[in-house]
Amino acid sequence: MRSESFGESWKPTVVDRFGVWLSSRAIKRWVPTFAGKRVGDFGCGFHASFSRTLVGEVQSLVLADVSLSPELKTLPEVRTLEGALPGSLDGLESGSLDVALCVSVLEHLWDAKGMLKQLHRLLAPGGVALLNVPSWRGKTYLELSAFKLGLSPKAEMDDHKAYYDVKDLWPLLVEAGFLPSRIHCFAHKFGLNTFAACER
Repeated sequence: MRSESFGESWKPTVVDRFGVWLSSRAIKRWVPTFAGKRVGDFGCGFHASFSRTLVGEVQSLVLADVSLSPELKTLPEVRTLEGALPGSLDGLESGSLDVALCVSVLEHLWDAKGMLKQLHRLLAPGGVALLNVPSWRGKTYLELSAFKLGLSPKAEMDDHKAYYDVKDLWPLLVEAGFLPSRIHCFAHKFGLNTFAACER
């Protein structure tokens, strides 16, 4: 089990920051405004770079990862959970979120199915879960960047448990409880990633 969150003991590289920016664009396409919403960001990273920008706009924000910056624990309307996913989410109330984010996280988990079931459980009717995972094509480029070029943290790639094309992720989403008619799953980031928006 990993002991550090993304970005805890190192500064994200240009490649990392570009990936975060692309993911945030995809998120904003599905949720144009977070105003008044109850949001959970699971595997948010040590500094929760994306979700901390939502403070003051959302009704409430749950941040969960192996470890979190102490600063996050002082932010208003923010609940922090430290520990391994998906187990650390057991104490959250079912149907308590309008938006659940799981961005570049699933590939790091031994219990990916359990995580998807938690996302389905936590969403309120009308809510949406947004996921981003690296594809099998992306594996080649991620490993080149990390292992050969040194442009991405090697430890992050060594922590990957799986890669997901649409044909890999879609059945897991259905098994977790999401209805096929409510799943939008597609390749993005030049085919290096798979994105899913799952409406409850």
